[in-house]
Amino acid sequence: MFCTRTNCVKGHRALCYGFVTDWLQGHERAERDVQRQLTTVRDLRKTNRAGALWELYLRGALSRREIGASTGVSLATVSNVVSELLEQGLVIEVGLEDSNGGRPGSLVQVNPTFGFVIGVDIGETAFLVELFDLGMTALASHRSTTVLTRLDPEDAVAHVVEGIERVIAEAGVSAKDILGIGVGVPGLVEHADGAIVHGQSVGWDAVPFEKLLRRHVALPLIIDNGAKTLGQAESWFGAARGVDNAVVALLGIGVGTGIISNRQLYRGATSSAGEWGHTTVVVDGRECRCGARGCLEAYIGAAAIVSRYEQLAGDPHPETQVDLEDRITQLVSARQDDENAAKVLGETAMYLGVGIANLANLFNPQRVVVGGWLGQALSTALLPQIRSAAARNALRLPFSHLEIVRAELGSDAVALGAATLPVAKFLSLGGPTKASTSRNNDRLSRRSS
Repeated sequence: MFCTRTNCVKGHRALCYGFVTDWLQGHERAERDVQRQLTTVRDLRKTNRAGALWELYLRGALSRREIGASTGVSLATVSNVVSELLEQGLVIEVGLEDSNGGRPGSLVQVNPTFGFVIGVDIGETAFLVELFDLGMTALASHRSTTVLTRLDPEDAVAHVVEGIERVIAEAGVSAKDILGIGVGVPGLVEHADGAIVHGQSVGWDAVPFEKLLRRHVALPLIIDNGAKTLGQAESWFGAARGVDNAVVALLGIGVGTGIISNRQLYRGATSSAGEWGHTTVVVDGRECRCGARGCLEAYIGAAAIVSRYEQLAGDPHPETQVDLEDRITQLVSARQDDENAAKVLGETAMYLGVGIANLANLFNPQRVVVGGWLGQALSTALLPQIRSAAARNALRLPFSHLEIVRAELGSDAVALGAATLPVAKFLSLGGPTKASTSRNNDRLSRRSS
């Protein structure tokens, strides 16, 4: 395209070069415009698929008309999206909608057997690994405990890897059918070069936990704080479902929250939001495991409750998690006859109510869900006292719109919430890519044969 005539004068050569440059720039602009249009079409397709999948996943079986109404997409577009998802096996038809006289439309739902996810709950002394189908039905579970007195990263990795291998074998699924693994950990999670865990209370200082785990696990990994995974589980399936603004409290040895704001998990600038247990309730109060004094955890954490009882009763007892759970159960059962137990639990209800009042004043949630094994035990026995203490310490307006309720999910809620992390990523991406479609169809064909 450039001028190659040997007798071209300088001015003509510059003119030719300018013409060619303009032509090339115009051509590049046209190519960029086409690329942008293609990108926009791909993005729109992904958005439409993701919108339909999210509606089906969280609401259950829907008609194409209902999907369109919920997502604001035309019926023709929804029909195309659903047809594509049906072809891929990601959704299945499950019946007909109720008819008002016309021809009833078919109902579709996410296919629970399309893929599988694994959820991991790393506690301070115990580990739970569960494998779920896409309908979040648990197909296999593995629990283990450590003999170490303090949580060690390498030991935790060993327990998690063993659990993953066990549940895959027990469920009889292939690793390639697993969409990902979610892991809930006891600490802040910095998502930098892989997940880095800052667990001040358990002695983890910037532990590159994802890197440690990836030495043994090739499947996709998503690691998050355990209280946040509990919050997501209760928001999707439990006591915070359908609530725009809620706080889900995790009470055990440690204390934390998952904050739901406008139906989204609130993380803060460094994903550190929700460390409710390390807010100060007594200046220069009891020493907390984090090194500070007067933290809420030092008053309502399991070890703190048992320690306070032993102080009053003069009855020292070893502090393992198994013992702590048994001891809390004993204290709750004995509160009618044991003056010291009644006193300790009364103090605990007061401080827990104060903590909830602070949440009400700061975040103005519609609902506070009290969860975790300790939260379940305390709320079953002490919920009226907790509500009363919260009412005395909260501002009237935010408290007047607040419900304080017991968590609905069981002891595997952190693992269940962790398993939702790869599910959420899968749905937000609009399901499988074209490259994986043939593999998925082959897999579904093998299952149906």
